[in-house]
Amino acid sequence: MIANASPIVLAPGSDCRELFQAAYENRYTWDPVFSGYRGRCLWVKDDRVVEGQFELGADLKAHIDGIEDELIAKSVSSQLWEVAIHRVRRSFEKTHGENTFTAGENDDVGLEVIVGGKNLGDRYRIKNDVVTMVHRHIHGTVVTIFTKSTTNTGYGYLSHTYSSQYHDPQTNEPTSGVSQFTDTFVPLADDGLWVLSERLVEKDAFDGMAAEQQLFKFVDLKQL
Repeated sequence: MIANASPIVLAPGSDCRELFQAAYENRYTWDPVFSGYRGRCLWVKDDRVVEGQFELGADLKAHIDGIEDELIAKSVSSQLWEVAIHRVRRSFEKTHGENTFTAGENDDVGLEVIVGGKNLGDRYRIKNDVVTMVHRHIHGTVVTIFTKSTTNTGYGYLSHTYSSQYHDPQTNEPTSGVSQFTDTFVPLADDGLWVLSERLVEKDAFDGMAAEQQLFKFVDLKQL
């Protein structure tokens, strides 16, 4: 769980750039000199287990070997890439320099951060230097993510349990069911490089598609 603390007291309409920047910079990211890592990967669904090997290079591209099913190999690769792309260290100014940040209302999830400028229409919530909600327009769709608990690496936080759902940006109608994620991270060594060791994905039934659960495991991990 995200630890409870006194709620942020900030009047709606106030500038909250510094508060949002503190939460942004509290995320765990990899050192820019990232060499990559490799290991074994396992995909589990119902009673089926598929195993292979993977290597994630310094270019953040995942290469999967030993898995003949292309859809499964692509799914495993996607998990590694999704995690890696969020570990890239970008300065706040480079990412958000053209945005403004205005405080909205407070609730149990955190302080609402209303974005203006380049990314007008995006919203966040922050609590205890953690981004607890993301509502972003990406490639013609809207994704909303709620972070429920985090892992403290000592070098920043990683999301441990969270949910995501996609919506139509025009109608706000859902275009996917809710997906629940549980991510487990481990350090490769004492130098602080934390990587994904397990991801459980639980998808709700939606629009005729049945609910499903998939487990991705990454073991015997070694830095390149």
